[in-house]
Amino acid sequence: MPNNVWLVAAGSMSAAAALAHLAVIAGGPDWYRFFGAGEGMARAAERGLLIAPLITTGIAAVLAIWAAYAFSGADLIPRLPLLRIGLVTITAIYILRGLWILPGLPLLGRTPSFIFWSSVIVLIIGATYAVGTWKAWSTLGARSAE
Repeated sequence: MPNNVWLVAAGSMSAAAALAHLAVIAGGPDWYRFFGAGEGMARAAERGLLIAPLITTGIAAVLAIWAAYAFSGADLIPRLPLLRIGLVTITAIYILRGLWILPGLPLLGRTPSFIFWSSVIVLIIGATYAVGTWKAWSTLGARSAE
């Protein structure tokens, strides 16, 4: 059983987001639009330009690495390098992206629902990473590299 269900949950959410990004590539231009990637990305996908799948694959790869860091912190996989720094950085990125919506809250009527809901989702993921990292903190620096 993992030491930290919070980091397992955080890693699972990052892994799900990575898979969702890959599904967008497979789904094509309509999926880029539905998931809020923007009209430019959707048009690039329509034209068969490599930029859309390359960017989306890059995002999926980063999210998969972030999942691995959470799973490593939960002792599901061997310890990854710079685990503490990695988890703190990942947490900060998710939380900052989630809080990005705050300046737009007074104008919520003009804020696209994608921006609002994606901000809420990544804020939840960031909070999950934060709790998991906090709970595991004392063991993250003490374990030997495997």
